[in-house]
Amino acid sequence: MSEPKFRVMHTMVRVKDLNRSIDFYTRLLGMELLRKMDFPEGKFTLAFVGYGPEDSQAVVELTHNWDQETPYDLGTGYGHIALGVRNIYSICEELEASGARIPRPPGPMKHGTTVIAFVEDPDGYKIELIDLDTMS
Repeated sequence: MSEPKFRVMHTMVRVKDLNRSIDFYTRLLGMELLRKMDFPEGKFTLAFVGYGPEDSQAVVELTHNWDQETPYDLGTGYGHIALGVRNIYSICEELEASGARIPRPPGPMKHGTTVIAFVEDPDGYKIELIDLDTMS
């Protein structure tokens, strides 16, 4: 099989508090901080988090603009990041116990049997959790 012409590299989200966001994605969602770069001339920092190396895995780019004082408008076009999990009910309990907001508790998706849930990161971005054991 030949290598695909394109590959998903990352999803970028703008975050107000970089340290809080890094903590959420690493401690609560189990990602690793892969790299972090400051750009003083542009007054922003990029942090890349993910479950594996960027050369083979899609990752999340957290962009922190130093002068951003108010929360970002999430807009109506952005959807969500999706993560596959096992034992979605206990994972959501752990996330909630750690202070994460679960706006859509685990349960079957509409018109299907796959169990999903949604958690919000510190900036309100939605992350869909998909129970890999019930995927159909």
